[in-house]
Amino acid sequence: MNIAWEPKNLATWSSALDGLLDQVKTASGTFGRKEFLEMFEKLLELNAATVNLPRTILISQFAEAALAALDPYTVIVWPRQMQDFEQMMTNEFTGIGIEISKLKGLLTVSSLLIDTPAFHSTLDAGDVIEKVNGLSTKDMTLFCAAKKIKGPAGTQVKLTVRRPSDDEKVEDKVFDVTIVRDKILVPTVRGWQRTHEGKWLYVIDEENKIGYVRLTGFSTDTALGLEQVLRELESQGIRGLVMDLRYNTGGLLDSAVAVADKFIDDGWIVKRQPRAGQMAIFEYAHRRGTHPNYPLVILINSSSASASEIVAGALADDVYKRAILVGERTHGKGSVQGITDYIGKGAQLKYTQAYYHLPSGQKVESRDAMEKLGRKDWGVAPNIEVELRSDEIKKLSEVQRRNEVLVKADHEDANENFKKLTIEETLAADPQLAVGLLAIRSKLVQAETLARAQLNN
Repeated sequence: MNIAWEPKNLATWSSALDGLLDQVKTASGTFGRKEFLEMFEKLLELNAATVNLPRTILISQFAEAALAALDPYTVIVWPRQMQDFEQMMTNEFTGIGIEISKLKGLLTVSSLLIDTPAFHSTLDAGDVIEKVNGLSTKDMTLFCAAKKIKGPAGTQVKLTVRRPSDDEKVEDKVFDVTIVRDKILVPTVRGWQRTHEGKWLYVIDEENKIGYVRLTGFSTDTALGLEQVLRELESQGIRGLVMDLRYNTGGLLDSAVAVADKFIDDGWIVKRQPRAGQMAIFEYAHRRGTHPNYPLVILINSSSASASEIVAGALADDVYKRAILVGERTHGKGSVQGITDYIGKGAQLKYTQAYYHLPSGQKVESRDAMEKLGRKDWGVAPNIEVELRSDEIKKLSEVQRRNEVLVKADHEDANENFKKLTIEETLAADPQLAVGLLAIRSKLVQAETLARAQLNN
């Protein structure tokens, strides 16, 4: 939107805003709904007489500013944001099934998703997307590119692709590929490495029979996906498990409770305490479906938030001591949001409805609130702290990318950059995972030593 203002009108508008602000600051008594509406009506009249901004802009700005005064997580999801918001919550969208990134300024396919339109096309990881439906991607943002590649199921998207050659003497291949969009489900349950056939590897220590599972979010199918993995691992006789919640920013509360419930047989998992003095709501564990009491390590970092903090906090809580937390202090969200339809059509209000407490009664403190008090005890603290330097974080990200990428190894110019790493190379680049495995091995040794001592007695 291009808007041009007369300097005089802009100055009048700015001065009028200052005047209204002074009136609010000096107002005596309560400044409630009636007073706000009167003041806002004056603002609309001034706007119409000066810069004439669209009313929707003023309404959205005022609404967002008012909600921001409550907490960082109470927001309006506007109609233009609804599709992306729903995709984030459900991990479902309609598109072609690729992960994209900007590498050296080029729109690049980071990975394919198994059994998707892209996977069954000639497209592959490492390909550079130069055009989307004839439009150059040179100056296109990732967000814009993703929006253009996505679309209704059954529709087509045409990509102009350049496949870099590994041989400097051989020219890159440039070709067009037309793909029919379909419904895509992004799995939230992953292993430590994915094979070229798309199968996840969940056993990370063959000798000691230790499993590994990474949860990237908490969606409607996360608990079921985890259950399937746990059954597979237990059928192979695993003796310990690493659950990786690093960079898991959360998701659905019900999903988090269902995940924690798999490792606790009795008692409550989390208490939701509304801030309006209403009765607390407890989420309880169930004996049925509880998995064996093998050593469990949960990896966490500052990007582990919300539902991740509930799972990690509950399982490591002093009441249960079911898990050992390894890594860094979590994000510190500390609150649960509800979603309701907003006044009008197509928008929703996401609002903080409760704060959560762990089984011992400890409240998971908000980072925002604690920093204002000059404190650092927000979120959930690890039992074993392992901090990563910036260069180690970068290395870890690259290792995860290479281990998780899905690339068609059988095409004639398979990219060497997508070669899978060995477990030794992976652990060398991931100190937190290495310490987590060491903690489980120590637990196994302790259990074996105790068993021998009891046998000798």
